[in-house]
Amino acid sequence: MQKIIAIIHQKDGISREEFLRRWQVEHPAYVRRLPGLRRYVQNPAIEHKSTWPADGVAELWFDSLRDIAAAFEGPAAEELRAHEEHFIGKIDWFVATETEVPVS
Repeated sequence: MQKIIAIIHQKDGISREEFLRRWQVEHPAYVRRLPGLRRYVQNPAIEHKSTWPADGVAELWFDSLRDIAAAFEGPAAEELRAHEEHFIGKIDWFVATETEVPVS
């Protein structure tokens, strides 16, 4: 499997609560419409006294690079991107594979 790792920066001018509502409550409906999507995980940064380099990370899992390309060529991806404009200021992403490393 291949996954997109998206590093998400909240849009300026909206509160953390608004950012999280739009991302965690509204946005999954748009992501679920992507054809070939196998798994979707959100990792919002915790509130902390330090400033983190990003506000969260999303993982979108697909069977192949071909499935990723197909998912982001259609109308579902256009709607997803339009929704992201409401709460994402900047998004950096890359495609990765996962290697589990034993801890003992």
